[in-house]
Amino acid sequence: MFRMSAKTAYQVGRRRLGNKAEHLDYPKALANGWPIATGVIEGACRHLVADRLDITGARWGIQGAEAILKLRALKTNGHLDDYWEYHKTKHHQRVYPHANPTDTIPLPT
Repeated sequence: MFRMSAKTAYQVGRRRLGNKAEHLDYPKALANGWPIATGVIEGACRHLVADRLDITGARWGIQGAEAILKLRALKTNGHLDDYWEYHKTKHHQRVYPHANPTDTIPLPT
């Protein structure tokens, strides 16, 4: 894993913020009614991430946490049903690669 010194991290962060300065005009964003990270975005992160991963006694690995967060995002955005149909189709294709695509076999839900 690559590690950088605190000074290098500061310099990298400062350069990145400087490159995005035009996108950091909070007065303009507020005047236009655009959300800024201190409200709507942080609330969404809390809803998607903290409410699920901060359960007492839960232990999460990177892969498990990433998988559950992707599913929560699909559910929150209203795309879970479409994704689940896609997932079932792909699962069927992996398990039965030579099956006729017009044959439908119901999968357990």
